[in-house]
Amino acid sequence: MVSKRKVTPVCLLVAVLMIVSGLSGWTPTAKAFAQLNASQIVQQMGAGWNLGNQLEASSNGIPSETAWGNPTITKTLIQKVKAAGFKTIRIPVSYLNYIGSAPNYTINATWLNRIKTVVDYAYSEGLYVIINIHGDGYNSVPGSWLLVNGGDQTTIKAKYQKVWQQVAATFVNYDEHLIFESMNEEFDGTYGAPNSAYYANLNAYNQIFVDTVRKTGGNNSARWLLIPGWNTNIDYTTGNYGFVLPTDTYRSSTVPSSEKRIMISAHYYSPWDFAGEESGTIIQWGATATNPSKKSTWGQEDYLNAQMKAMYDKFVTQGYPVVIGEFGSIDKTALDSTNNTYRAAYAKAVCAAAKKYGAVPVVWDNGYNGQYGFGLFNRSTNTVTQQGIINAILSGMN
Repeated sequence: MVSKRKVTPVCLLVAVLMIVSGLSGWTPTAKAFAQLNASQIVQQMGAGWNLGNQLEASSNGIPSETAWGNPTITKTLIQKVKAAGFKTIRIPVSYLNYIGSAPNYTINATWLNRIKTVVDYAYSEGLYVIINIHGDGYNSVPGSWLLVNGGDQTTIKAKYQKVWQQVAATFVNYDEHLIFESMNEEFDGTYGAPNSAYYANLNAYNQIFVDTVRKTGGNNSARWLLIPGWNTNIDYTTGNYGFVLPTDTYRSSTVPSSEKRIMISAHYYSPWDFAGEESGTIIQWGATATNPSKKSTWGQEDYLNAQMKAMYDKFVTQGYPVVIGEFGSIDKTALDSTNNTYRAAYAKAVCAAAKKYGAVPVVWDNGYNGQYGFGLFNRSTNTVTQQGIINAILSGMN
């Protein structure tokens, strides 16, 4: 157990900056940290749910949780998610133009405090919480800067280091229920085999992330850290495409040398024509499908299991837990009333395969419950909208 916070000059500096900036909730005493090994943390995290685009949303480079149509996040919503059976909440976060200028790259204090408030909604409920840098790595988002294909990598890396330094210091005293994720679907915006030079930049970001968080000390020196490969793609993370695991040089000596404190992130939306394509062509999935013309020619149970096994063989067997940080399928019931049956079958199969191969599944929910939405809850009324899919997720974890 970590009984007290190890204070470093970096941690002290950022703490002072936050206090001066008026950030609430800073506590000087670290909370006791449970040293969970790989299998224990996966078991404890159970099934997860994504807060979706809320703290990722932005307008003209300015993050805003209501910019993309969702209401302001409430603790009541988080409590409803917990009551539904989820044990982990992933909170995607964009910073964008709320990051100040060089050399300090100071995060807007109001925004950082709002992130902390939302984290506290879940953390105070005893849920596991994952926070990341999300939309800042998209070539298509105004204000994005964490670009593997960016021309000035020296500046990008300096900015990235400063942002994580501030975020890590904000949450330094939180216990093992908080997990940092270095970034999201990081790639150059083009699909296909990764560019090796750009992949090297991604690997460098992951290394900066691990080193920076660890150096802030306290519970961060033993915290579980989550990192992705190229575009969180399983093939490009497990195959011979250039993914490099970061070293963990500055990890706390309280962690047994035989254990890891790094997790690997991947997303699963295969087959895309069922899970994400906005058309009524493919609306069935899996062995129970009744109409071959409405079922994809790939991406069925055998493919799903092979993908999960690939992550297991590459990482879980070496002590690195896997988090399927996003999965799900869009609502096509307006086009075919049987679609929810297959969405539930898909969700159950993904969760069952994740459990079989030692991974944590975290379903994507963007808060939208209309046609082509991923919503499982109505965020205005704090009610469940897709109980069948939630039941399937929990069933897959049993």
